[in-house]
Amino acid sequence: MHIQIVHFNLNGITQSEYEQACETQFAPAFRDVPGLLSKVWLSDPATNTYGGVYTWRDRAAMDEYFQSPLFQAVASHPNFANITSRDFEVLEQPTRVTRGIV
Repeated sequence: MHIQIVHFNLNGITQSEYEQACETQFAPAFRDVPGLLSKVWLSDPATNTYGGVYTWRDRAAMDEYFQSPLFQAVASHPNFANITSRDFEVLEQPTRVTRGIV
């Protein structure tokens, strides 16, 4: 498994407008991404920081997503500024002990 952590700042859009777009457009688009096991949506309005924690089946699934039109749309979205992305390999045995893999 692989974890990807993305964060960015909103630019030219309110938190309310962003949340509405997440519910009506973005979340449905991510629902069926191959190899994406889950996405947790993050919000810190005090610092204008938003993002997500993605759990991927494996690195190959994440790399495939990077080649998709959905990734290109997110990466070039005019309302997302200062986008950062980091990925991590999951240490599966201790993660199972702490119920991170169900």
